[in-house]
Amino acid sequence: MEELRSRKANSSPLTPLGFLERAATVYGDCTSVIYNTTTYTWSQTHRRCLQLASSIRSLGIKRGHVVSVIAPNIPAMYELHFAVPMSGAILHSINTRLNARTISVLLRHSESKLVFVDHLASSLILQALSLFPPNTQRPQLVLITDDDDDDDGGEALSSSSSSSSIVDFSCEYESLVEKGDPEFKWDQDQLSEWDPMILNYTSGTTSSPKGVVHCHRGIFFVTVTSIVDWGVPKQPVYLWTLPMFHANGWCFSWGMAAMGATNICLRKFDGPVIFDLIKKHGVTHMCGAPVVLNMLTNSPNNEKLQNPVHILTAGAPPPAAVLFRTESLGFVVSHGYGLTETAGLVVSCAWKRKWNRLPASERARLKSRQGVKIVGMTEVDVVDAESGVSVKRDGLTLGEVVLRGGAVMLGYFKDPEGTSKCMKENGWFYTGDVGVMHPDGYLEIKDRSKDVIISGGENLSSVEVESVLYTHPAINEAAVVARPDEFWGETPCAFVSLKESLKSKPSEKEIMEFCRAKLPRYMVPKTIVFKDELPKTSTGKIQKFVLRDIAKAMGSSRGSRM
Repeated sequence: MEELRSRKANSSPLTPLGFLERAATVYGDCTSVIYNTTTYTWSQTHRRCLQLASSIRSLGIKRGHVVSVIAPNIPAMYELHFAVPMSGAILHSINTRLNARTISVLLRHSESKLVFVDHLASSLILQALSLFPPNTQRPQLVLITDDDDDDDGGEALSSSSSSSSIVDFSCEYESLVEKGDPEFKWDQDQLSEWDPMILNYTSGTTSSPKGVVHCHRGIFFVTVTSIVDWGVPKQPVYLWTLPMFHANGWCFSWGMAAMGATNICLRKFDGPVIFDLIKKHGVTHMCGAPVVLNMLTNSPNNEKLQNPVHILTAGAPPPAAVLFRTESLGFVVSHGYGLTETAGLVVSCAWKRKWNRLPASERARLKSRQGVKIVGMTEVDVVDAESGVSVKRDGLTLGEVVLRGGAVMLGYFKDPEGTSKCMKENGWFYTGDVGVMHPDGYLEIKDRSKDVIISGGENLSSVEVESVLYTHPAINEAAVVARPDEFWGETPCAFVSLKESLKSKPSEKEIMEFCRAKLPRYMVPKTIVFKDELPKTSTGKIQKFVLRDIAKAMGSSRGSRM
């Protein structure tokens, strides 16, 4: 046996990019993308991605360069998930809800060389680039116009022209596609499966952005195992209700190519739009945060579905009542858990047939648990953070959730210390999430270290919100925790104490407006609670667990809309 070894024939690099060529061969004349009046087949999508990849190269982009994109779930966003890595570059998807200051920090930290910009985000990007320090190299810009949108991008083009002292758009997206080479051969032979493919930023503080880097192998792993775990059949009709900038749509951007799916793209949506598209296109699958489930159950036009629609949710655990109402409409809900650092969901609440005999409330309680490792993931555990020993499987003993497997990131970009801190020598990735392990081996998240709040599927850092609150001239102390919200799952709740020397005290509304001017809208506290003094330990540390209990006792912040 010793003479048998890896050879070129049996060690081709693992990458999801090959799924596109296969889709063009198997499903070439089948619909790949539908967006309003625009429709493409898989042959056309394959051709467009090759043309785009060759044009990206022609702009001077080299292997290992970072190429960014800020766009909603439109065809261009989908195509860039293939075209950018095919060019040898690393794809960086920007959250469209961030403000200019944060985007500016991310573009500089990533050293982005090229940015694809949706026409409605053009002014935002120009503002972000205007915040670059003098003599700092700025990326090239490509404008994505949208013939299917009310605004054709003319305003954005004139905006770029008038701001030529800052930066100009080098070209438009479609012209870049058209002039590309449809016979472009991407360097598959030169590829290492360990080459970086994706750069996604977590929702940490802007002063210390955490850029998560994933390689081709890791993305391949998550894509394939996610399809298997969710049981996605051939040629599903997939509705893009999950933003592709959220961990690349949990890797289903590539997964849907593997299955020859029809991708229903949409710029924005609400409950009525979702139900209309389900009926119009025969949607079979969709993903979204629990806020999407709540949107469906509260939609004025909701009615029992004619055919089941599978919906995968993750983020804040979906409330049992929301799960029950969603499934009563005919949706088949699956629940999972993952992080930016795992590129997608690596734990899922694998359903057992015997649970179908249980009362609806008990079924919902079981389904709200995060679950077990997906097929192919090496190991998931809950351990004592100090000793590293597994906690009791009693559903009560708290510990830190740790993971091991091919889905785990390469590391944090430009942050070896941060990488070493969470990816330890004992072979585990420490998530920072606190959970319990039930006697049946199912994981349940109980809390999150570092006080991350999940609002509408967005992870936001309480530290960043607090840092802004502390800049208010009237605030003495500030602490931000999660408050339950019937629509968003959680929203930021700020507890503040004011300085004693104040002649005039700010109102709750004034503090919110102060934050709104400095933070993305979804990070602005929806509740402000004034306290004479915040509770502290003997060492002077604010006791956030006390504040969490207060916020929880306040109940859901009804009617909250961001």
